[in-house]
Amino acid sequence: MLLSQSRHGKRIRRKLAGTAAIEFGIAIPLLAILVTAIVEIGFSIYQAMQVTVAAEAGLFYAAKSGWSASGIENAAVSATPLSGMSAAATQFCGCPSSTGIATVTSCTAACSSGYLPSQYISIAVTLTRRSVILNSGYSLPSTLSAQSILRQN
Repeated sequence: MLLSQSRHGKRIRRKLAGTAAIEFGIAIPLLAILVTAIVEIGFSIYQAMQVTVAAEAGLFYAAKSGWSASGIENAAVSATPLSGMSAAATQFCGCPSSTGIATVTSCTAACSSGYLPSQYISIAVTLTRRSVILNSGYSLPSTLSAQSILRQN
């Protein structure tokens, strides 16, 4: 009886030999895809946060120093360590509405509420998203953008 049990045990061990290598070979590509996705998404989130920080920095400059398109744009672009960022500052008059700020052509004509329009500064910051892993195949936005608006008066 012992002889048949030992033969049966060897046969089972022979069948199980190499299964760990097969499991490892299946798991590693899946883990590699998961890690690259985490890194790529994390870096994209970091870039999006930096674009938002740049837009806020431009408006902080405007709130402190007043209207200066070049000063606001320079403050926004130099607020983060990322290169390739572009900023565009505009000044406009508008009236508050239920959907946001309605731009008006004349800063002296009254709004529908009867009040005079306010002056606003808007800054739009854009950045072409860079990928950590080239041609990773993840469908992330190619351009990151942020906009901030400051009421001047």
